[in-house]
Amino acid sequence: MIGMGIDAVDIGRFSRTLSRSPRMAQRVFTDGEREFAAHRADASAVLAARFAVREAAMKALGVGLGAFDFHDVSVVSASNGRPSLLVQGRAAELARQHGVSSWHVSISHTDDLAVAVVAAE
Repeated sequence: MIGMGIDAVDIGRFSRTLSRSPRMAQRVFTDGEREFAAHRADASAVLAARFAVREAAMKALGVGLGAFDFHDVSVVSASNGRPSLLVQGRAAELARQHGVSSWHVSISHTDDLAVAVVAAE
């Protein structure tokens, strides 16, 4: 195990932020993530959870906000719904430097809170 990170996001607060700054979704999330969320009744919760994944990935690598671009880490869901990480760019470079060969991710949310755990192995 190289590192583990966890992050929690208040969904209501995140939703209000997205409403005030609509371009934030484009800056933070990939086209695929935005499309996935757009087809869900709980779109804000889905995006909040994916934001938590990015923060948890930074923690798993032991780096802070700004160490890599938000688009460098994204969530891809398998046909059965299982999430996995797509890591590229500066995040992939940092992962290689730390010896990361695989990633594990778990995402969950309630009506109020989105949580993500990321393990770097």
